[in-house]
Amino acid sequence: MIICRTPTRISFFGGGTDYPVWYRENYGLVISTTINKYSYITVRYLPKIFDYNFRVRYFSTEQTQSLEEIRHPSVRECARSLGIYKGFEVIHHADLPAGSGLGSSSTFTVGMLHSFYSLLNYMPTKRELALKALEVEQQIIGESVGSQDQVSAAFGGFNLIKFGGENEFEVDPIVIGREKLHELQDKLLLCFTGFSRSASEIAQHQISMTPGRIKELGAMSDLTREALDILTSGRQLDDFGALLNEQWRIKRSLTAYISTPEIDQIYEVAIRNGALGGKLLGAGGGGFMLFYADKERHETIQKSLSDKIFVPFRFESTGSRIVYFSHE
Repeated sequence: MIICRTPTRISFFGGGTDYPVWYRENYGLVISTTINKYSYITVRYLPKIFDYNFRVRYFSTEQTQSLEEIRHPSVRECARSLGIYKGFEVIHHADLPAGSGLGSSSTFTVGMLHSFYSLLNYMPTKRELALKALEVEQQIIGESVGSQDQVSAAFGGFNLIKFGGENEFEVDPIVIGREKLHELQDKLLLCFTGFSRSASEIAQHQISMTPGRIKELGAMSDLTREALDILTSGRQLDDFGALLNEQWRIKRSLTAYISTPEIDQIYEVAIRNGALGGKLLGAGGGGFMLFYADKERHETIQKSLSDKIFVPFRFESTGSRIVYFSHE
């Protein structure tokens, strides 16, 4: 039996520049971190005593005779791509709901692949894991998704991720002083909007609009570089919060599907009550919002959005990990 733990992520800057349609021509640049909200996958070969060969449990349960009958695309295609046709059982648990904007779909795929690799007694490198997840989601399943979520989930940590070129991506850990990193964590609020969405559908529309958004995506890359300077220099962190606000104004202009009147209202309420900046996480349309505010303003912001759920979190640096392995 194998248990794999894979983190979700928060993307601060550069979302939208991680789509292959953009970075294979213009390069992409993303600042993100993984957080201590995880996807847990348990995998084992299924004993032949059962009257089915495969059992998959997530928000529903599947029991099938063949791999091809499994409806969950990630489970089916991860197994097929690694040549696993012997009967198995998969059980999935998660700290946060799907469609949250924290990369939960790609987190699942990375964890699924990591688990199956381990079932084959092979431990992939973080790069192998990320590349395989990109292949499964973008090429085999054909999802309209970017590339940052898979890389973040596999590598973990607070990183600058560069997309494009022969290597497809490069991951550079951002070196931040402990005090400054803790200050940043303490100034962030994670707010659930109350509704989720299909990231792939929204991303598909954004991808189709990309050729006409060169100016906006270029500006977002410039903001990512400035954000990196704020984190790694003596500049005040509040500049980081103000930059989030500027980026959100650009991102929501990319397509009409990214924001909604309800999301705009949540954002404006937070700003009026002390947030210096923030953004909707993920492709858009719902999920979680991130706000940057002085610690003493957090209670006021939470009270002003009392019908919303605020989720405490901390940064994490491990990436996808096998936390339990037994041959029995």
